[in-house]
Amino acid sequence: MSSSSDQNPSVDKQIAEILLKVVGIGGLAGGGMGAFWQLFQNSDIPKALASLTIGAGLSYGTTLLKSSYWGSKKRAEAINKKIEAVTSNLIAAATGVENKYLLCQAAAVQAFRSEGMASQDGIFIPLLKEVFVSLELDTSAMEAGYWALHNASDRDNQNLTIWRFLEQAETTPTFRRLAILAWGGYGKTTLLRHIAFRYGTRDTPEGAPKLVPFLLVLRDYRDLLASDRAPSLEELITEHHIPDLPDAHQLGIPKEWVIKQLRDGRALVMFDSFDEVSSEQRPKVARWLKQQMNRYSQSFFILTSRPKAYQEQEFGSHLELNTPLWIRNFSTDQSHRFIIRWYECQERYASGGRDTPDVEHQAQKASTELIDQIEHQNTLKDLAKNPLLLNIITTFHRRVPGAELPKRRVELYREICRLQLVDRPRARGVAPIMTQCDAQGILQQVAFAMMQKHWERIPETALLKGLSSIIQKRQETFSAEYFLTEVVQVSELLVHQEGEYEFAHLSFQEYLAATHIAQTKQEQRLYPHFTDGWWKATILLYSAQVNPNQLIREALNRDAWDVAYSCLQETTRKVDEDLQAKLQASPQHKTNA
Repeated sequence: MSSSSDQNPSVDKQIAEILLKVVGIGGLAGGGMGAFWQLFQNSDIPKALASLTIGAGLSYGTTLLKSSYWGSKKRAEAINKKIEAVTSNLIAAATGVENKYLLCQAAAVQAFRSEGMASQDGIFIPLLKEVFVSLELDTSAMEAGYWALHNASDRDNQNLTIWRFLEQAETTPTFRRLAILAWGGYGKTTLLRHIAFRYGTRDTPEGAPKLVPFLLVLRDYRDLLASDRAPSLEELITEHHIPDLPDAHQLGIPKEWVIKQLRDGRALVMFDSFDEVSSEQRPKVARWLKQQMNRYSQSFFILTSRPKAYQEQEFGSHLELNTPLWIRNFSTDQSHRFIIRWYECQERYASGGRDTPDVEHQAQKASTELIDQIEHQNTLKDLAKNPLLLNIITTFHRRVPGAELPKRRVELYREICRLQLVDRPRARGVAPIMTQCDAQGILQQVAFAMMQKHWERIPETALLKGLSSIIQKRQETFSAEYFLTEVVQVSELLVHQEGEYEFAHLSFQEYLAATHIAQTKQEQRLYPHFTDGWWKATILLYSAQVNPNQLIREALNRDAWDVAYSCLQETTRKVDEDLQAKLQASPQHKTNA
């Protein structure tokens, strides 16, 4: 009796038999290839491919045929390469590997997350497709950091989105290599996740090329790519990227399939966060990126980075893509759309998924209230031009229902500083010095010194001298130069402008100075400045962090009624009744009554 294995030959033996038949027909070229496909389809091989890689079977098949059959070992190797070249098509047809991969890639990026932002009770994480607002791109450089928010006027809407460039890329090869540059919080990573999701769900705009997305976060592979044994791009995708995707165990994607997408120009490879590769590793990683792009010149590549890391690379290892694009500030319309969509998601999730008129009404009420507050407060309006800061503002507003944001600025700034100086750098594994010391405490001293000198900008030499003194007194071992570099490149609370430095927004300088005064209990340093408009915001931000009774009493003693009344309006703490009585009789109170 024949064994079951004889009755049902293994997949690799079936492939070997098919190869023998095809050779008799005329080899793998011309009609032989068609015959190979017909025999392949009619066999049981497709049913087995979900758990067995065809590449192994083909290699086994050519081994069975012996080099003598082909005429020489060299010819056998050449034919083996031709056989491997068709494996990806066979597998895709037999198992739908591309569809499975796309869905896994989409699943990995479907949530809307801002790295470093801690989860909050009562705040739901929406889906990316529910809240994403298209980012507008610009082909001209913009100023650095949040400084641009209150200095740059809105330009004409060019309606340049990433899809516009991808649509043109097939006929304009220069658009096949895009560098997307922006400072922190402008949505570089979110944009790449949006692209990967839309391609993964086959929901791309009309006219977009049909591509297979591979989203590679460089910080996850920086050590690997900077090593002496860096993998090829296809190995990085096959052995590292794909196994990390959700439900990757069901894929079984062979390297040959990945190579085919890259060679045929069907791959869209997105390298996220070049700036999060350390400065020491950056030259090697830049060389690796250039090599892989040159190997697969027909494919599409997008790289994201903060400007400084991209622009100030080492000579000889400089990575420069054909088309640099800048992400523009959120317009008023974009920020409003985000707030509305975000609140619609929150109210729908909170109601258990209901999409009824009462839920819609509550979302509209909350979003309208927030929009009104932002539009009537210039500082908030400036911050709302940055997508990350807008997300923080929106989250804060929902967490504290009914709060008047101008009166809660201290809490808002506290969250922004913690996010920029600690949480995001720590989540991304960058800026080790900044996250291991009291970076905010150091910046508070700088801000206080600048307030005393009435400086919005500080010369580099003066800043480094001041930082050196502060760092030395704190008995830290790092240099002022090293600290300054990390703060500028990662937190962006300080920005470099023409040989000088300034805080990204004057309100950050005022908040940090006020916090320094509160923490060091130097309230008396504020008394001489009650009538100085330069100090008013700092005084109010200070009063919001302490019990302001003594500050208000001193202001009244110095006839600074306006400051005293503003401090009363700013605080959420109980003020002595005698002070309230005096203030209620003040001209300011009567004017605002």
